[in-house]
Amino acid sequence: MQPDVTTDNSRSIADAFVAARRDGIALLDYPGDVPATLADAYRVQDHALSLASGTVAGWKVGRINPPIDGIDRLSGPIFADQVIDAQNGDTVAMPIFAEGFGAAEAEFLLRIGTAPDPAKTTYTIDEARALIDAVHVGIEIASSPFPGINALGATVTISDFGNNNGLVVGAEAEGWREGDLNDWRVTLSVNGDQIGDATTATMLDGPFGAARFLFEHMAARGIALAAGQWISTGAVTGVHPVAVGDRVDTSFDGRFAVACTIKAR
Repeated sequence: MQPDVTTDNSRSIADAFVAARRDGIALLDYPGDVPATLADAYRVQDHALSLASGTVAGWKVGRINPPIDGIDRLSGPIFADQVIDAQNGDTVAMPIFAEGFGAAEAEFLLRIGTAPDPAKTTYTIDEARALIDAVHVGIEIASSPFPGINALGATVTISDFGNNNGLVVGAEAEGWREGDLNDWRVTLSVNGDQIGDATTATMLDGPFGAARFLFEHMAARGIALAAGQWISTGAVTGVHPVAVGDRVDTSFDGRFAVACTIKAR
């Protein structure tokens, strides 16, 4: 029997990333052959999930630009021990891999109130929205032991848990049910310098479109989602590189603020 080279490569990549994340060490080179397709990349992610010991508390959704085979978003797990509650307005310290890649992203965070039917494979925006019971403002920390994770494309990003390394959960976005989140101005500053300013109107079909994508995507992967899990819906103002010692401040609709400092993993 011929060896399954694709499976061996997937397992080797997953082993390397899980070990590097566990030990807090950098991977200066990509640990294998770059996955050729999105399916290959999620195969790596699935292997890594089987090795990781943490509980998955949610999923990040990111943009693929330009799309690959018509698919314009990707996903990665968010582990419970990296979800930090900052609803009281505290400035929290969030870790990055200092010799790897590190960035901060202002995001709307959706909480699943009703678990989607794993047998349902297509959703409208309204159907996806109906399964959400809370929307919060927050910051996603994107960080990987591999410094070139974003430079090599979406399949590499997917292969290392979607480049997620934490979530800062800020206050509930009061008014989200009645209003349109696409109208909310979002800004992000690093060390007092504003470097991001946008609305979700520029983000494909917005935060609830990210939820729709995730529900359909997970049904296709055979992964059950649960009530209480978070969906980090995508960078509103962009992916902003950060370094150890930086301070990140975000503002949502001029009413809600979330801040964090950056520390070494």
